[in-house]
Amino acid sequence: MLDVVQPGQVVYVIIRNPHVQGVANVQEAAVVMDPNSPGNFSLFIYETYYPLNNDFAIYQTASEAEDAYKEAFGFSDVEGFYG
Repeated sequence: MLDVVQPGQVVYVIIRNPHVQGVANVQEAAVVMDPNSPGNFSLFIYETYYPLNNDFAIYQTASEAEDAYKEAFGFSDVEGFYG
């Protein structure tokens, strides 16, 4: 997946809440040039740059990310998956 992302692209990831590890949600992220590592990409989420690597499961659409979330964590009773 890393070879098909471009700067400025919007993607979706499943990210865990850093304060409550048992909580995860689908989050929209922007692919940007990494300001801390020239020539590399980052995901910009929650006003933070995360170096783009194979640790992230990246989805092209919210629907794909939601399906993966449901498969990994089960169905949510709460409307929407976004944090």
